[in-house]
Amino acid sequence: MNKHLTKNQIVHIWAFSMILEIIFDIFIDEKTLGYWYFWKGIDWTNILVYTVLIPPVCVIFLNWYPFNQSWNKRISYICAWVLFISAYELLSLQQPWGYFHYGWWKFIYSLFLDPILLLTLLAYYKWICKIEKMN
Repeated sequence: MNKHLTKNQIVHIWAFSMILEIIFDIFIDEKTLGYWYFWKGIDWTNILVYTVLIPPVCVIFLNWYPFNQSWNKRISYICAWVLFISAYELLSLQQPWGYFHYGWWKFIYSLFLDPILLLTLLAYYKWICKIEKMN
């Protein structure tokens, strides 16, 4: 699966995505009950989302990102991922198998926030690459 990410980059992306998700969820999930995974409140099952769902998706996103392609291809790639993530979110809301639940959160918020999160991830990856070149 890995095309061009080094082990160091994968570890950085994995840790960054877990930390970003946990910090965001502390405020949106735990503090304001905007949404939650499985059950309301802090639960051990949330660790699955933070460690084995979100980070690998981030690694795959970066691994297949068309770095050397035109801006049109890059924008199309990000849009395709936003559609994929959004479809997965809608699927994970479905009962009885759904593990994701909305409080005050609306699906439209995710549509606006997901591109920002993907661009943040991309910027972090580029920063890590820059640091690696300095050493």
